[in-house]
Amino acid sequence: MKNLFTFLILLIISLTIYAQFPDSFTDGKYYAVNGAKLWTVSFGEGEPLFFIAGGPGNNHYGLRYFDSLSTTNTLIYYDAFGRGKSDTAEYVAEYTLERDIEDLEGLRKAMGFSKINILGHSYGGVVAQGYAIKYPENVSHLIIANSFHSYLMWQENCDNSNHEIKTNYPEVWEELMKIREQGAVSSDPAHYEIYGKVPYGFLYAYNPENFKPDGRKPYPNPLNIKLYYQMVGRDGDFLVTSDIGTFDYRKQLKDLKMPILIYGGRYDRVAVPWMMVQFKMYCPQARFVMFERSGHNPQVEETSAAIALIREFLRK
Repeated sequence: MKNLFTFLILLIISLTIYAQFPDSFTDGKYYAVNGAKLWTVSFGEGEPLFFIAGGPGNNHYGLRYFDSLSTTNTLIYYDAFGRGKSDTAEYVAEYTLERDIEDLEGLRKAMGFSKINILGHSYGGVVAQGYAIKYPENVSHLIIANSFHSYLMWQENCDNSNHEIKTNYPEVWEELMKIREQGAVSSDPAHYEIYGKVPYGFLYAYNPENFKPDGRKPYPNPLNIKLYYQMVGRDGDFLVTSDIGTFDYRKQLKDLKMPILIYGGRYDRVAVPWMMVQFKMYCPQARFVMFERSGHNPQVEETSAAIALIREFLRK
């Protein structure tokens, strides 16, 4: 009986804490930006902190692990153009890195902020870096989370992922090679369906148990596949082309003047540590942190430590 009572108390506390945060499905607002409606969920107190999701093609929902930062900052989660609840393009060519950068600027203006803090995760970090380079006067603090400094690092993502799959999932690799020999490329449905047989946690986690289905209601448009392959190229899981095949911030990062935090995960097999540490050379003025018990998502696997690090950084 005592254990049941304790469980009920903890459940009530958990539900109360969860209830204080807005719901991503219903408690947001649309802003008109560059001819499209972008869905935003904003709450908290203090200076604004914008979150840019990865992919490219992911919505903001997976970043809600940062919610407790709302005690010190106004958090702005948003679905970028083509993602989640935001408008999608009539033509896939409308999806570009430059569009994502300009949409962030448009959203800043639409929401009435003069300067903003930015956290870009994975591909979102590519957008964040591009924005900080183009609009440095608008950025108070820049956080680059498990991201990429250049197309060369993204290509290493592909090369290392394929090496890991070939080594540890040879039966999947064999199936993949058969259809590639017949002319299939990454953007063909059969190709990415075979890729999907490799568990997410294998490439992205320190502990795959942290990424098992949690029973939450699926958020709309979880990954825009057409957008993804428009941005990385038709065969982008093997050879990156298009926008992702050309971006390179390595020479420009050293000139950024705002406070910068860059962090990665020791067990990240996509934003690989041996290339993450190169940020120290290209952006020597930044603070660099490696999470030792995380893969690609420290906000999931080391939530408390990630929150504490970011809160301390934004105070400065």
